[in-house]
This record gives sequence, C-alpha cells and structure tokens, in this order.
Amino acid sequence: MIRELHNKLINKEISCVQLAEEYFKRIKEEDGEIGAFLTLTEKLAFEQARAVDEKISNGEKIKLLEGIPIAIKDCICVSGFRASAASKILDNYIAPYDATVIKKLKEAGAVIIGKTNLDEFAMGSSTENSAYKKTKNPIDFERVSGGSSGGSVAAVKAGMAVCALGTDTGGSVRLPSAFCGTVGLKPTYGRVSRYGAMAMASSFDQIGPITMTVEDAAIVLSVIAGFDEMDATSARSGDKFYEEYLSGSVKGIKIGIPKEYVEKLEGDVKNIFERAVEKFKSLGVEIVEISFPHSSYSLPTYYILVHSEVSSNLARYDGIKYGLNINDQKKTEFAKDENVDRNLLETYMDTREYGLGDEVKRRIMLGTYALSAGYFDAYYKKAQKVRALIKQDFEKAFSEVDFIFSPTSPEVAFKFGEKTNDPMKMYLSDIYTVTANLSGVPAISFPIGNVSKEGKELPVGGQLMGKWFDEEGLLNVAHVFEIN
Repeated sequence: MIRELHNKLINKEISCVQLAEEYFKRIKEEDGEIGAFLTLTEKLAFEQARAVDEKISNGEKIKLLEGIPIAIKDCICVSGFRASAASKILDNYIAPYDATVIKKLKEAGAVIIGKTNLDEFAMGSSTENSAYKKTKNPIDFERVSGGSSGGSVAAVKAGMAVCALGTDTGGSVRLPSAFCGTVGLKPTYGRVSRYGAMAMASSFDQIGPITMTVEDAAIVLSVIAGFDEMDATSARSGDKFYEEYLSGSVKGIKIGIPKEYVEKLEGDVKNIFERAVEKFKSLGVEIVEISFPHSSYSLPTYYILVHSEVSSNLARYDGIKYGLNINDQKKTEFAKDENVDRNLLETYMDTREYGLGDEVKRRIMLGTYALSAGYFDAYYKKAQKVRALIKQDFEKAFSEVDFIFSPTSPEVAFKFGEKTNDPMKMYLSDIYTVTANLSGVPAISFPIGNVSKEGKELPVGGQLMGKWFDEEGLLNVAHVFEIN
C-alpha cells in the first residue's frame, strides 16, 4: 500500500495535500463511531504534505515513506501536541520534544495525522482502560479492538491511516493486530529507540509498526530502527532497508511449533492455525515440534516483573513536575474547597487517586508489593531467574529451528465488558505474546484466516518469532505466507 501510494505521488496522480485531505475526511466520517483518535494534528500534517508536494514539483526524488499518512499512539511524544497516554493525570501535558521515532519519521517525510487511543499507560489488552473512550473493532463495533495499541490498529484497519506506530510491552502491537486483521511487528528489544515513549516497563517496551501488509511494516521499520545516543538500550545493529529482504522464498527454512502453546488450543482458532501450518509446509517449510518447558511460568513471571517496573516508572506522575496537580482542580471530589491546604504527601496521594485509573492503580500496588522488603526475594528476584530460564528455552529452540510459530491469541476479538470484571481473564489474552518480550526476540502477528461469528468474519492472527535481530528473515517468512 505504501509503495502504491508512493508511485501515485511521484507520478502526480494525486498530491500529498489531497492525500492528507482524503484521510482527514475519512477520520471525520468514521471515527465518531470507532473512537481511534484522541488528537488530530491537521496543521502539522498539511505543513508536512505541502513540503512533500513542493519537492515533487521541483523534480526532487522522494523517499518511500515521504507523504504517507501515519498515526501515532498517544504515549509517544510529538513536539507541541498533547501526549496523554490516555490518562487524566496527563490530560494537560504538551510534549516539549519529539520522540526519536518521530524525529526519524519527520526526517523521512512521513505525514503525522494524529495521536491514537490506548489502554491507560498501555496497561490492558482491550483499550477499555482508556480514560477517554473505548475504541471499537472496525469489523464488529460490539467487539474490542484489542490493546493496548487498539487506537493505532483500528485507525489502520478502518482506512483512517496508512500505517501507525504502537508500543508493545507484552503483546500490545500484536494482539490488537490479531483482533483486527492487521500486521503488527514487535522488533527485537533495542532495535528501535524508546526515547520519547512513556515508559511502562523499561526492560520490555518496544515501539513497532502497524500496517496492512508485511512489506509496509518493513518499510516503516527501515525508517524507525537504529542506534540512538538518547537510549542506552538501543543497539548498534546497522542501517538496513528491510523491504529489500522480502525474497519471496522460504524453502528449507525450519519453523518450530511449541507443543505447550498448542496442546490446549481448541475450536476454530485451532483449525485455522493447523491450516496455516499446512500452508507453510506447502511452501517448502520444514515443521518441527519443539518444547518450551518453562512456558507455564511465562505469564506470572511477566506480570510480576512488569508490575514491578510499572511501580517504579509511574512514581514520576506525582502532580508536581508536570501533568495534573490536584490543587488546580476546582471541581472534583478531592478539591471541593478551593482553599484546601494540602501538604506534599496529600498532594501526591490525591493527585494519583484522581488522575490514575483502576487498572493502573492495581498494577502499581501489585508491583510495589513485589518489590517491598520481605517479598523482593520471593517474587521479583525469583521472577528474574525464571526470565533467564525462559530466554534459555528460546536459545535452545533457535539451535534447532529458524523461527517459532504459534497463534497470536487463543481467541478472536471478544465483546466489550466480557473480561473487565476479571483481570486474570484479561491477562490470559497475552499468553502467547509475553514470551517474546521476556526474551527480547522479534515477533510479528499477521492474519492467517477468519472465523465466522454472528454474521461477522473475525480475523485470527498467527505469530512468528525469530532470532534476536533477524527482523529481515522474520519479515520475509511472514511476507511469503501473506502473498501465497
């Protein structure tokens, strides 16, 4: 899709300004029902679009992503625009700088059209935890778009953006992509700079592209990847044009199927997954059964470690440095008296009580408990040891196979409200995705089939995981599946 629009721009079949106008028109027609966007950046978008048109009219060569409308998850900073992370505590926060990925997108000439909805501070699997709105699945408005990057995925699926950026801490790019039928890539930890993305769990978070095709994901990754001196965890992995690695051949490649991932899989998702495995075989792939002996510990390990990092990272939202200060709120249950005199601790507590949602508070409390004296060794330290064992499972698997394939989720998109009263059920949505974040490997979700439910064709996502820093191989395998 990106390449097709690029060719239309350079052939002057459409101007960049006209393209931007078309997408903003679609947003204004569609998004009132879907709820994908929190902020539109029209002024910036048209400035960028006019600059691209001027280059084309001057006969200058433009890059692949130049002039292409892209949406940004609202926990990634775009200078001069609100960055709320879908939380009341940052309702009035205007980003004073660009995240590194935004700087790279601007340098590449992409047209930023808006900031998208998410689960508050990226904590959730359904985008039901946003302080502002619930984002609907464009395929079925009664169902969730997935989370936490639900707004970004819905925008792409509904044709309101060509591509989008999300963040993935435990599946937040891949799960909504599976629910909505898009392509979602979580790069290797360190492949993309996290500078300017609001930290949820710093040793897990990665920014990744959401697109309608694997080639488009490769094109976006080519722009945003690379070392950044502002992020000490970013890797010196070399500049690559990932779209050039889509060879169209997978013959002789070995793909492992973790028996622990599929032995309890049931129903339509199992049938679709088995058909996808047969398709890989028909393309010349060798399928090998592998074992992840520590996979049963992945969810508890993930949630202990992530919640611990959440407890630490969210301590900065205290009502003092930036964002909400409860003393400035004149009409809340906490500030009925404009002249109330709070001490510092009361300001902290009341600001966070009013400004943070239930799921965020739950995770902060669980993480604080796991880090507390007397429980640190029993929970956090032990979870770190298990994380190392899970990484060893991957190292052993990759000594036998080239890639690992599984469903992205054990189910299709569920209806609003089905899991909101049971956090454990919601957490289980991430059962197949969290291991990629625990181990740091790259992973991609792409459509592998559809399930018919109540007259709707609901997509099923397949997840492919690769060796550390082998995005080019990972993208090629997913691309071959997609085009055949």
